[in-house]
Amino acid sequence: MKYNNPFPNDADRRSIWEMLVSRDISAFIQADWSLVADDFIHDGFIGIDAGQHSNPDFWNLKFPTLDDYRNEWMRQAQEFKATSWKEDPEEAIYRATRLNTIEVFGDTALAHKKFDGTILSSSGDRMVLRWQTLYNCRKVDGAWKIAGFTGYMPYGTEAIHTPAPLIQIPAGAAQHVTAGPYSPVLEIQAAKLVVISGQAAIDPQGNIVGDTIEEQAHFTLKNCQQQLSTAGVSLDQVFKVNVYLSDLELWPRFNAVYQEYFQDPKPVRAAVGSKLLMTLLVEIEMWAVKS
Repeated sequence: MKYNNPFPNDADRRSIWEMLVSRDISAFIQADWSLVADDFIHDGFIGIDAGQHSNPDFWNLKFPTLDDYRNEWMRQAQEFKATSWKEDPEEAIYRATRLNTIEVFGDTALAHKKFDGTILSSSGDRMVLRWQTLYNCRKVDGAWKIAGFTGYMPYGTEAIHTPAPLIQIPAGAAQHVTAGPYSPVLEIQAAKLVVISGQAAIDPQGNIVGDTIEEQAHFTLKNCQQQLSTAGVSLDQVFKVNVYLSDLELWPRFNAVYQEYFQDPKPVRAAVGSKLLMTLLVEIEMWAVKS
């Protein structure tokens, strides 16, 4: 599939368009990161996820490193490649893609990339592509590369609205003064739910990590973060947590670690004393919402 580059007589813009459209689509369709790996500046790369919100208060630094972005890119590309489509998906992405505005100032550039279209799957469902991304580009040794981006911003009629937060505490919600680091009740704008099984302080080789509740709590919460990240969500999108402690006397020390990992509104939470396997002191399961 090959579409005409709208900048045939402008070397800089032509190069940026090829990078952000032709090469990007080809790599995504094939789920082959190696085709675009050299198009990024590794050092200092950041990717901001607007989450389809027009209000920047809801934007977050979802990809603090290029590795974080590559992992999510590969997850989405592999999922896309495994889907059966009723139409040519590459052609559909090209039809939906717009990159007509590229601001170039010396060796820096800002590219305005927009998506507006759909792809029909074999099941009859339509994947909607409707958002916009601003790419920060720099020329390095004569070649244009991506230094970072602000992506998944609303595009079209959606851009004039500010969606309600996915997770919020309803007006009037309250709890007793001795309550810990959790919310009494949350309202959830559910699109997709992500649920992880109980996690503990166990490394990939099956070894228990840590002898104290502090050590095991940190390792367990990091395991939770890792499992959530495979589904494209973070702790900020968690709304429900269940905690199982081998000894409820450990509760204050566990709380001191737990509250380091969550910002307001904190998830609703339940905690119980439970006999755990081997020398485990804590096990945690989580529910998250995905936009």
